[in-house]
Amino acid sequence: MKKTILITGAGSGIGLDAAWALAARGHRVTATTIDEAQAEALRVRAKAQAQAQTHAHGVALQAFKLDITSEADRQQLLSLELDVLINNAGIGESGSLAEVDVERIRRVFEVNLFATLELTQLALRGMIARQRGTVLFVSSIAGRVPMPFLMPYSMSKFALSAAGAGLRAELKQLRCNVHVALIEPGAIHTGFNQAMTERKYTWMGAQSYFAGQAERMRAEEARTFGLLEAKSTASIVAQIVKAAEASRPRLRYVAPWIQGFGVRLARIFGV
Repeated sequence: MKKTILITGAGSGIGLDAAWALAARGHRVTATTIDEAQAEALRVRAKAQAQAQTHAHGVALQAFKLDITSEADRQQLLSLELDVLINNAGIGESGSLAEVDVERIRRVFEVNLFATLELTQLALRGMIARQRGTVLFVSSIAGRVPMPFLMPYSMSKFALSAAGAGLRAELKQLRCNVHVALIEPGAIHTGFNQAMTERKYTWMGAQSYFAGQAERMRAEEARTFGLLEAKSTASIVAQIVKAAEASRPRLRYVAPWIQGFGVRLARIFGV
């Protein structure tokens, strides 16, 4: 069954790859981006693929700017009849909770939780009225175990996962055939993790509690990501496709599976 799908944060990384994967499967995909330049790049690519007839049945992908923190941008959803909303847009921030500026944390929560919820509420108006639909929240395995020095991001994903699970339970009581699921990527090489971890070094100075450890921390981060990061988004994109196409999606979709398994072990043993 072909579905009408909107995905946020589709200008790069997981969101971009998921948008093309869903379009290639015949779904009507609206890929939204943080700025007009990214949206135009998607439109150019979609037009080029259509002209080249890259896919036998064509690729139904359109794109427009949707800054989820902008109320005016969010209102665009009211004119769309969506079968699936994929909340993928998000930002990262790093640093010790002992000293990070709380305004940085507020900004992360504004994007990753509050604006995401406001957008979801608009989509739910139509889904509940039509008695069908699916909402996917792209959270993170960082939203299941505390991640030292990544807690500004990790906390927002803990909150987003809780929101998704709670909303899923609430909608079940309405018996409206509207479903909610969590997508939980592990460490995947898109550049997002590197940019996030590096961000704290822009404000950590000699006065930082961890100034004497900064060089070692940087080396450990590079080594950890080098070992753990999946080199391709393919595994998590496959889970997004599976959840979007499911008639009754399960609560959690995790990839790469080995990282998800590692998180489960960590929680069992209290690491």
